[in-house]
Amino acid sequence: MASSSVGMACLGLVLCMVVVPSLATVYTVGDTSGWATGVDYSSWANDKTFKVGDSLVFNYPTSHTVEEVSSSDYSTCTVGKAISTDSTGATTINLKTAGTHYFICGVAGHCESGMKLAIKVESSSSASTDKPSTTSPSTTTTTKIPDSSSSWNLSPVLAFATTWVALCVMMVVS
Repeated sequence: MASSSVGMACLGLVLCMVVVPSLATVYTVGDTSGWATGVDYSSWANDKTFKVGDSLVFNYPTSHTVEEVSSSDYSTCTVGKAISTDSTGATTINLKTAGTHYFICGVAGHCESGMKLAIKVESSSSASTDKPSTTSPSTTTTTKIPDSSSSWNLSPVLAFATTWVALCVMMVVS
């Protein structure tokens, strides 16, 4: 009797872990247009709420770059002093800090013609801060992700815990 109660509790826990997705969102910058000249990135970002833990995916030909820069470098389109830079054609920026983050293309003339993005990242808790990010830059990784504006991610910790609990349930039931 006790083992069936434990089994039911574990099964309930597994169901909760599988049903509740991670709250991180992956945003494909520019949607199907990607990171390119001629896209209005202010309008693209306008209706989105970015939170710590979310990711930005930049898809672009290798004739462009993605550079995270300071506010002043963003305003003046200054290149050469980037916080982080990538030119592989598929860049994922993990948003690790709250505040405003600034991105430009470092190719001459591209930022000046609008290839730049500024986003405000809120803390992942309900109380957001308005302090700009000054100490820790975002992390840049390179990956290929299917084209879509946003999608849910399943946390690796959540996947591990779900697997562990499922194994426990199988051991208790048998």
